[in-house]
Amino acid sequence: MTAPPPLRTPLPATLAGAVGLLGLEAAGLAALTAYLIVLDFTADKHSVTVALALTGCAALGAAVLGLLARALARRSARARGPVVVVQLLVLATGGFLIQTGPSWLGVVLLVLAAATVILVVSPPSTRALGLD
Repeated sequence: MTAPPPLRTPLPATLAGAVGLLGLEAAGLAALTAYLIVLDFTADKHSVTVALALTGCAALGAAVLGLLARALARRSARARGPVVVVQLLVLATGGFLIQTGPSWLGVVLLVLAAATVILVVSPPSTRALGLD
């Protein structure tokens, strides 16, 4: 007779929040990808390559964010660094949007990225990932 697998403790609220915010970002990029696909079908002949490249980048970003959220949900300590790097890129994008418009979207991105970084590096998340 084998012993039952050990019970896993639930994710701390900070790590669960970070996973949720990453999932929200992934869903936003997935929606943007769907919108770009629609625009790809209406693009003129000269800009199809650029349109497809932009759509591919958005799809890749959504996939990466989804995989990072999944890795954090599974308590993979190796996911924390890439999450912080991606959020730094989101911060830069938010700052750019504040300067060039639409500024409301830039503010949303800045708040979202800052909240995600704070949640993922907080002490409860660090302990849950085994990095303390």
